[in-house]
Amino acid sequence: MTVDIDKTPADTPPAGPEAIKAIPVRHYGRYVSAVVAIALLVGVVYAFSQGKINWDAIPDYFFDDRILDGVGKTLLLTVLSMVIGIVGGVMLAVMRLSKNPVTSSIAWFYIWFFRGTPVLVQLIVWFNLGLVFEYINLGPFYKDEWSDFMTPFLTALLGLGLNEAAYMAEICRAGLLSVDEGQTEASHALGMSHSKTLRRIVIPQAMRVIVPPTGNEVINMLKTTSLVSVVQYPELLRAAQDIGQTSGAPAEMLFLAAAWYLLMTSVFSIGQYYLERYYARGSSRSLPATPFQKIRANVLSLSSRSKPTGGKA
Repeated sequence: MTVDIDKTPADTPPAGPEAIKAIPVRHYGRYVSAVVAIALLVGVVYAFSQGKINWDAIPDYFFDDRILDGVGKTLLLTVLSMVIGIVGGVMLAVMRLSKNPVTSSIAWFYIWFFRGTPVLVQLIVWFNLGLVFEYINLGPFYKDEWSDFMTPFLTALLGLGLNEAAYMAEICRAGLLSVDEGQTEASHALGMSHSKTLRRIVIPQAMRVIVPPTGNEVINMLKTTSLVSVVQYPELLRAAQDIGQTSGAPAEMLFLAAAWYLLMTSVFSIGQYYLERYYARGSSRSLPATPFQKIRANVLSLSSRSKPTGGKA
C-alpha cells in the first residue's frame, strides 16, 4: 500500500486573482462632433477667404494712430464708467437694504428706471437735455449753456456710469445678503457701528459673491462703449467707422474693431480669472489650477508616458 505525499511547502501563498485589464470606453460621439465642428470651421474660413474683403487693409490700419487713440478712449471710458457704477451700486445697495422707507424707495425707483430703459435711449436723452435745460447754473461755481456743458465725453460717462450703477446695485445687494446676519449682530454686540461693520465684516466676505458678476459687467461695459458713437464720441468703433469712410474699406474696419474688442476682452477675462481665484481662498480647500499649471501638468504627463518603463524579464 502506497501513500501519496504532498511535497508542496505549507507556507507557499495561494495564487492571487489575475490582474484586471481595464479598457477605456470609447466615446465615438465626441469624435463625430469634433469632425463636424472642424468641418464647419473650415467652411466658414473658406467662405470668408473667398469674399470680396480686402484683408490686407486690416494690418495696415491695426496700429493706426486714430485706432490706438480710440482704444485708449474706450479703456478710459470703461474704467471711469465702472468706477461710477461700482460706487453708485454699493450706495444704492446699502440704501435698498436700509430700514428707512424713504431711502429704500429712492433706491428702488432708481434701479427700476435705469434697468427698464435701454442704454442707447439714455445716451440720446442725456445728449438732448438742452431742450429742457437751456442753461446749467451751479451758482458762483459754474454757469454755462447746456450744449457746451454736456460734451460727448460727459454724455457717454453719465449714460454708461449711471446705468451701470443700477445693475451693480443688485449685484452688491446679493453679495451683502449672502453674509450671515449673525456676524452683523455679533459685530454690533462688540460695539461696532453700522458703517464699520459694513467695511470690516460684511463687504470683505461679500466680495466672493460680488467679484464674478462684476468681472462680467466690466467686460460687458467694454463692449457697450461702442454705443457712444451715436453721440459723436471718438472711441474705437467711431474711429474705425471714420477710417472706413475715408479709406473705402468700411467692412474691413469693422473686422479690425472686432479684433481689438476680442483682444481687450481676453485680457480682461484673464484678470477676472485670477481675481476670482484670489477671493476664493477663504471658501475653497484647494484652489483650482491656473491655465499655465494645467498646461504644465499635461506636458509633464505626456513626457512621463513617452518614457519607457523598465521591468523584470
